Amino acid sequence: MTTSSEQTTFSELIKRPACFLGLGFGSGLAPTAPGTFGTLAAVPIYLLMKDLPMAIYLALVVIAFVAGIWICQKSADWLGKEDPSAVVWDEIVGYLITMIAAPAGWEWMVLGFVLFRFFDILKPWPINLADKAIHGGLGIMVDDVIAGVFALVCLQWIYLVFPTISW
Repeated sequence: MTTSSEQTTFSELIKRPACFLGLGFGSGLAPTAPGTFGTLAAVPIYLLMKDLPMAIYLALVVIAFVAGIWICQKSADWLGKEDPSAVVWDEIVGYLITMIAAPAGWEWMVLGFVLFRFFDILKPWPINLADKAIHGGLGIMVDDVIAGVFALVCLQWIYLVFPTISW
């Protein structure tokens, strides 16, 4: 069944597990800024994962990325669009990448959130290149992975320069 995000309801979404994940547990159904709401949906996932050993954290992120290629493709097919804004699994994975080895504290979670959204929205090179050149589920995922890596590098650099930052 193909539908549009305007017609999608939460009850329809939970009948399709891949789409439930692809639309960020329903956060992608937000009428405005679905990417931001999708990133917000990543915060509790990060809170559950942050104390895991690094190898397990990284393995889960890789699994989320690989599964995300299929999840995003299935969700896009269901919505009948190539890269629908309602599909936010990529934002969830991008934020989890941003927060790899992040310093402890809510300030760093907020800064990671802001940095990821900054790179995801502005899409500087090579993010914009990946966004335009790669299609399908992989294309949906890759630009957010790169944005997550950019945000990760910035977050770690800020921590290196200002390790005692406190707001």
